[in-house]
Amino acid sequence: MNIEDFDYNLPEKLIAQSPNPERDTCRLMVLNREKGTIQHLHFYDILDFLNPGDCLVMNDSKVIPARLFGVKDGTGAQVEFLLSKRVSGEDNWETLVRPGRRLKKGDSVTFGDGKLHAVITGYGDDGTRIVHFSYDGIFFERLEELGRMPLPPYIEREATECDKEQYQTVYAKYKGSVAAPTAGLHFTKELLRKAEILGVKLAYVTLHVGIGTFRPVKTEKIEEHHMHFEEYSISPENAKIINDTILNGGRIVSVGTTSTRTMESAAAKDPESGKYLVKSGHDTTGIFIYPGYEWKIVNSLITNFHLPKSTLIMLVSSFYDREKVLEAYRIAVEEKYRFFSYGDAMLLI
Repeated sequence: MNIEDFDYNLPEKLIAQSPNPERDTCRLMVLNREKGTIQHLHFYDILDFLNPGDCLVMNDSKVIPARLFGVKDGTGAQVEFLLSKRVSGEDNWETLVRPGRRLKKGDSVTFGDGKLHAVITGYGDDGTRIVHFSYDGIFFERLEELGRMPLPPYIEREATECDKEQYQTVYAKYKGSVAAPTAGLHFTKELLRKAEILGVKLAYVTLHVGIGTFRPVKTEKIEEHHMHFEEYSISPENAKIINDTILNGGRIVSVGTTSTRTMESAAAKDPESGKYLVKSGHDTTGIFIYPGYEWKIVNSLITNFHLPKSTLIMLVSSFYDREKVLEAYRIAVEEKYRFFSYGDAMLLI
């Protein structure tokens, strides 16, 4: 398929620059795949589409304040780091650096008047650097003190203290992502409590979102695109909740594309039931889901509105009909929905 098959026109004014004042009051577009209908509601209405015995599956990865501003030792040049993912050891990270021409192997950088030091030890993919950090105390405490939240490039403002709370799901637990699993930003603790009272099970998977989520597809034929690998894990307890739901005939309602990619990556056919179930454990995934993919686990999808020509809109187009997804996007533009990370939501049932 051609990348142009996933393009649509989006006015810049519809790109959300700040979060909704109340998480669950954002708008919700509901696409019924069987009936071919579209409804315009609010996110708190999502309870009307959940049934007892269904399972909401959420990514509980926590966004780290991965943007760091420091000074190159010896020259005093101002530099910026964006941590991507941890590699080969506790204190080694693949990192985007700016300006890249100033930082070569062996160079060192100081952050926060000496509270954190970094040495460039090698080169990663797509111009990134492998960086070794040294510090006193605990790394994530230094990062919380010195770093800023890594808002996506289409949010044209600096991160604030408000973003440390709002660019994080209410159930975030395990530190490691440099981008939020944004479909989950709409849930409140109260809404999740109401879902449980309704008889909906809650399960959690962990996928640490890397900078690959912002990487554009550069190949004309989408089949030639290669995804970046990301770490994921599913505990035995959460795998059992998901698998029991499948075996009992309930629906797996995936909250976001990261939860979706995690479960589909961990899918394996159970010889006893003949159904696909998820395997627990820790692994990495570079799964690329686009039209033609054979879905194994997910029955319903909650997601945000994604960038044109992105791997995320390709995943949604695989879950439904591509032309109908693009028509829904056209309607969302017409109805002035808010797009991308801090924007409105879509439910595909």
